[in-house]
Amino acid sequence: QVQLVESGGGLVQPGGSLRLSCAASGFTFGLYRMNWYRQAPGKERELVARITSTGGNTNYADSVKGRFTISRNNAQNTVYLQMNSLKPEDTAVYYCNTDRLPNYWGQGTQVTVSS
Repeated sequence: QVQLVESGGGLVQPGGSLRLSCAASGFTFGLYRMNWYRQAPGKERELVARITSTGGNTNYADSVKGRFTISRNNAQNTVYLQMNSLKPEDTAVYYCNTDRLPNYWGQGTQVTVSS
């Protein structure tokens, strides 16, 4: 059974940092490109970052370039999102996902950036 479990969210002040984790199971993680999405209240879910199966290539939304870094550990079936210089507009629920299993989503992890 496919499972995606996000963690690491919380309340942080503007300019702060958080590291999100997504533990995956139920599929051959090391063969799949992985994505981080986010959804803010009243807005559609948006793609934040993605990483190829080997970790050799990454892509970012313009709004997070230079501040967020996606990485993965295929031995631990985990994908990470390091978020630095956080802004209030980064407030959202963050989810991980893989394109090849588009119907599977975790519960998400709440990130709130506020002073």
